[in-house]
Amino acid sequence: MEFNVSFLTGLGCGICLGISLFALRSYFGSVSKATKVVKKFASDSEYKLVLVVRTDLNMSKGKIGAQCGHAAVGAFEKAQRRDPEALKCWQMTGQAKIALKTDSVEEIKQIEANAKKMGLITSLVRDAGRTQIAPNSITVLGVGPAPKDVVDKVTGHLKLL
Repeated sequence: MEFNVSFLTGLGCGICLGISLFALRSYFGSVSKATKVVKKFASDSEYKLVLVVRTDLNMSKGKIGAQCGHAAVGAFEKAQRRDPEALKCWQMTGQAKIALKTDSVEEIKQIEANAKKMGLITSLVRDAGRTQIAPNSITVLGVGPAPKDVVDKVTGHLKLL
């Protein structure tokens, strides 16, 4: 059985065109997913992760650092599962982490509730009580990663740690 050269040429061109279109669709599909995050929050600002630290517990600098680490890792893990596009945006814009302070457990709980109402990722850290702090004490709240202007709606009134 003989094949016509023009048939094989056409078949080859069709396969190449199909692969090219598939690759372009995959590329532009991933770009459009990243822009959905911005639309979700109606923002085009950089992303950040805020760590709200309780100062009324009089934790040492080392303890604060460890508790902030727990909150950051917790927020990162939740973002991987719940909002990987926002996580990518945060990673692509410098992975900003801002430490703020509050002096009451009531305020940290209110901030968490407000953040959840807005659909933001939160990571509340409770201490195990092995060193300086009473067991089950709330020490730090992570909010984000999310657009700066959205996070500021729930944490913008707080001062830097």
